[in-house]
Amino acid sequence: MLTAIVHIDTEAARIPEVAAAIAEVPGVSEVYSVTGGVDLIAVVRVREHEQLADVIADHVSKVQGVIRTQTFIAFRTYSQQDLSQAFALGIED
Repeated sequence: MLTAIVHIDTEAARIPEVAAAIAEVPGVSEVYSVTGGVDLIAVVRVREHEQLADVIADHVSKVQGVIRTQTFIAFRTYSQQDLSQAFALGIED
């Protein structure tokens, strides 16, 4: 499974509508409205690398109100659960 984090700039007045439309795109697992340098962040999960172009370039970037996207492909996933398991010694709490 490949994961991409997509930063999305939108027309300011259309953020809710753009977020809802992007959330409906197959392959998009979450869309967040955020503060900072971008308006939205979408998490895209696909099985094959070639599918990223279909989801991001052919669908997300073409949603009306999207101005620009910047995509970051994840190499590894780290989470609190992963870290807990990595440091566990097998001793029950």
